[in-house]
Order: sequence, then C-alpha cells, then structure tokens
Amino acid sequence: MKAKILLVEDDVNLGFIISDHLSTQGYEVSLCTNGVDALVSFNQNEFHLCVFDIMMPLKDGFTLAKDVRKTDQKTPILFLTAKTMTKDRIEGFKSGGDDYLTKPFSMEEFSYRIKSLLKRVEVTPEKAEALIKIGTYFFHVDSYLLQNKSFEKKLTKKEAQILRILCKNIGQVTPREIILNAVWGQDDYFTGRSMDVFITKLRKYLKEDDSVKIENIHGIGFKLSIIK
Repeated sequence: MKAKILLVEDDVNLGFIISDHLSTQGYEVSLCTNGVDALVSFNQNEFHLCVFDIMMPLKDGFTLAKDVRKTDQKTPILFLTAKTMTKDRIEGFKSGGDDYLTKPFSMEEFSYRIKSLLKRVEVTPEKAEALIKIGTYFFHVDSYLLQNKSFEKKLTKKEAQILRILCKNIGQVTPREIILNAVWGQDDYFTGRSMDVFITKLRKYLKEDDSVKIENIHGIGFKLSIIK
C-alpha cells in the first residue's frame, strides 16, 4: 500500500507544490492548512509520516506535535520552517519532532528525508476494513458498527470517532482536550458537555461485557480498559 503522509502547511501555494511532489513520488497525501484541522485529521485517520509547518494559524506546529505525542509516540514528524535559530531547532525536537528542514529547501533533499523517516515505520497492506476487538465486542471502524453475539449497533460518526481514539490508547488515559480537538476541533465548555453525553452512550452500548470499562479520570480524561 502507499505510505500515507499528513502535510500541514498554511501557505496554500507551497502546500500544493509539496503535496503534488509527494503524490508523484507515490505517496498518499492529506493536506491541511492549520493545526486544528490537522489534529482532527490525524486522530481520524492512520498516517505513516507527518510533515508540519511551524508558523501556522490556530495551532502552531510545535503545539500540534505535542498534541500528537500525547497519543502517538511512533509516527515520525518532520518540521518545515523558515526559522534558523538553534533554539527553534531544539524546541522542535523537544516537542516530539524527528527531523527539521529549513525553508527554502530543495525537493531532492526533502524526498530523501521523507524516505529516511519512512524506513522507521512499517507500511503494511491495507485491510478491507479495520476491525478492533474490545472484550467480546468487535468494532468495525470504517462502517461504524459495534457488535457482539447479543448486540449490534451502528454508531454515529462522533460516537465512532471517540471510540476509535479510546481504542488507540486502550489501557491509558486519553486527555479530554485530545478527544475534543480531534472530534469537534475545539475545546470549550459546551463541547465538553456534549462529549460527556457521547461517553455515556458508549458506556451503555458496551454494558453487555462487564470486563469493558470507560473510566472517567477526574480532571484529566477517559480510559478504556479491559478488566481480566
């Protein structure tokens, strides 16, 4: 299968040029123009590599990388920036970046850096549909279907998005703001209340298996656990 790359660049023209170049190299590219949309896209899809501009509206590249690293420690991140100061490079690595390329850059060098970073990850053949086992349940990610022997439910898009994020971090606490930014694109009181309603619904759907729990870690977030 093609390696999937999340490209985040607020300069529309440069974003198009880079995206087109990567596509001609055989990669599947998703292009976002700000950090908020990028975080939503990252949490709703599977990517093998991220390419982040640093100076962006709504959420800068460093902050975006930190948010990504809260739930994903493996996906390589390459920063693109006009900043040349050593302290900026250090900040990039501290925020979870793996490589750093200063603008302007040659596409040849860019291509080699992409290839080098992709060697760290395994690109596996794509399955017909992603299937996640949760206790006695099976969650069909693409079709939003949750089922076990005695239960079947077609989830709403937001229910499926939330469950998928919790499954990515099963056994670990997922911060509230990560779910809110990934599903709603914002973190405020009203979206927080809405999320709580969706969590309650998911608990109801999963009650057929007593070993499956969505715990509320007060003031932090939620944890999907399988109690054996």
